[in-house]
Formats: sequence, structure tokens, C-alpha cells
Amino acid sequence: MRNRYLDLLRALAVIRVVVYHVTGLATLTLVFPAMSVMFALAGSLMAASLDRSGVPAVPRRLRRLLPSLWVVAAIFVPAMLLTGLVLTPRVLLWLFPVADPPANYWGALALSPIWYLRDYLWFVLASPVALWLFRRAPLPTLLAPYALLVAVESGVLATASPVAHHFGLYFGAWLLGFAHHDGMLRRLANRVLVPAALALGAAGGAWILTHPGPRGYDLNDIPLGNALWSAAFILLMIGRAPDAAAWVDRSRLVSRLVTLVNRRALTIYLWHMPFVVLLTPMVGLVGWTDRDPVGLAVRVALVFALVGVVALLVGWVEDIAARRRPELLPGGRPRTVTAPSAATGQTGVAGPPEMPTSPPPAGARLGPLVPVGTVGRAVAPSPRRAAADSPTVDLNAGRG
Repeated sequence: MRNRYLDLLRALAVIRVVVYHVTGLATLTLVFPAMSVMFALAGSLMAASLDRSGVPAVPRRLRRLLPSLWVVAAIFVPAMLLTGLVLTPRVLLWLFPVADPPANYWGALALSPIWYLRDYLWFVLASPVALWLFRRAPLPTLLAPYALLVAVESGVLATASPVAHHFGLYFGAWLLGFAHHDGMLRRLANRVLVPAALALGAAGGAWILTHPGPRGYDLNDIPLGNALWSAAFILLMIGRAPDAAAWVDRSRLVSRLVTLVNRRALTIYLWHMPFVVLLTPMVGLVGWTDRDPVGLAVRVALVFALVGVVALLVGWVEDIAARRRPELLPGGRPRTVTAPSAATGQTGVAGPPEMPTSPPPAGARLGPLVPVGTVGRAVAPSPRRAAADSPTVDLNAGRG
């Protein structure tokens, strides 16, 4: 069975990012550190992919990531070139963003969430070596990103690279995803995990309170507090994740929404910020302010509505990238297929691509690789690949 609890967490994280970018409410970053949660879930999936197929999992994961970006680039890069962006070889970074792609004055804000894809790309490329090191020296490997962040924030290590800084800020969450996949967090007794989470949360909270940023207690402006607070959140919310959450599917509406957001996570993430930028001055024309509850509610509803339209138009690109049958609205009733099972020859019902419900032992191989094209069809019993789960000028503009 697919672990719907993790699907629910990812869906809530994506929705929270959109609401935060519309409202700018710093409290949301404390209540739900969405970006770190998304990286932790992605790290867990990446470890599962590496166990199934080794290093070839890297290009497969990138194949699922990049096509949605290329759709955005095909529309916005020509528009930016027509409105002031200088054509240089760096424009090619929109095809493979190992560094911040160039943008003009309006594109820098509207497309600022690209930093997430830049970081994700680097984390995927680093994962084969990182997983090898993690399984041989778990604690030192896990502590390394946090030590890097402390060195950068304290000025001991001077770096102008946002990639290096974000390795310190978010790669620890990615490694906690490795720990979740390998079952390390599950095996930690409550008398160890809970005090560790409380200690990290207390340290992060103290740093946040004593080092407010330009927007107050917004985690995006307080990297060290962000990393510590997020680690505590991940330990509790993912470290004690249930094997399943059947209650998510008891409501057909909730189940469909969770599936829809998971299947269209990249589309929602990449397209919401342009609409936020577009609607902000338009809503101001009718007299609503950034603190007007009605105006904020209208903006949130309009952004989700516009993103929904885009998801209908181009969201199917995510299906093709994942080698799934393209759908306008994912999450409908599972199809009955007639492929016989390996053991009994009986037919079965295939649902969405599944995620293992309980982590295997460290280093375990999960069995033969299921061809990508079989996702969504009945196959011999073996774990199936789950779907993976955002500057150009101001890195904070597109943070979540």
C-alpha cells in the first residue's frame, strides 16, 4: 500500500508554500517548515530509487524534474528576452539550472521559486556518494551540513555561492530523508527521539527569538534557526510517520485532492508565483491591502484557481516525465487491469504509483527494478517507484 500519510504531508507542504507567498504570514513558516519537509520526503524517495537501480536513478530523477521547468522556460524566457533580458550563454541554465538562471526585472520575482529546482538538482547529483557515506558513518554525515551552515553563518567560512549555503541549510533535511528510508528514525526509541527533537526545537526557537530577520520571525530570513527548527519538525512528523493512513482515503474529496496535489506538485510550485506577482497590484486597485483579510482570501482563491487552469493545460507534462498515462485530473478511480499476478495468475486493481510503507534495512536492495512504463499497471509484487516531489536576484523572494 502507498503511504498516504507522506502524500498528505507533501500536499500540505505545497499548499502551505502557495498560501505563504500570497499572504506573507511569517507564522506559517514556524507552524509548518514546508521546504525542509519537501526536501526530507524527496531524500527518502531518492534513497529508495538508489536502492532499486543504483546510480541510473540519478538521470531518471532528473527526467522527472526538468520537463516541467522546460515548459515554464519556453513561455517565460522569450517574454523576458523581449522585455530587457540580454541573450547570453547563461540563458541555457534554464535547461539545466546548476546555477541561478538569468532573469529580467519582473522575471526575477515571478520565477524566483527556481532556487528549489537548483537545490534539488544538486542534491540528486550528490545523493549516490552521500548515501554511501551516510550508511558508513550516519551521524558524522548527518551533522556535516549543519556544521557547514554554522561555519557560513558565523563567518568562519566565506562563500558567495547560494548552492553551498543551501547545502548547509537544506541538505540535512535530505539526509534525514535517508534516515527515514533506512528505518533509522523508526528504530530510535521515544526516549531518544523525542528529547532530541525537543532539544533541536528549543535551540532553533531560541536562535529565532534572538536573531529576528527583516520580516520578524520568518524562518526564511534566519537560516540557522530554520535548519534546527525544521530538523525537530522532521524528527517528529516524519520520524514517527505511521505505516499507513487509511483515514486519508475515507473521504473521496480529501483523497482526490491529496493525489492531485502530489501528481501536480511541480506545476503548482513553478506557476503559483507568477500569478502572485500579477494579482498583487490588481487587487490593490480595488482598495484591498496586504493586511485586509478579504483581499488576502480573494488573492489566495484566485491564485489557486489560476494555477488549477495551468495544471489542466500543462500538468500532464508531469505524467509524461514520470512515464504515466497523461491525465487532466489525476486521482480518479483506479483502473482494473487484467495482467495476471506472478504467483496466482489472478488479476488485480492498480492504483497510483506506490511508496514502500516501511523502510527496509540499511543498504538493502528492494528487488528488481520495475520498468518506468509499468507505473499505474499491475506488476509482479515489488515496490514501485513513487513520484518525487522552486532565483535569480533575491533568493528570499521565492522561499517557502
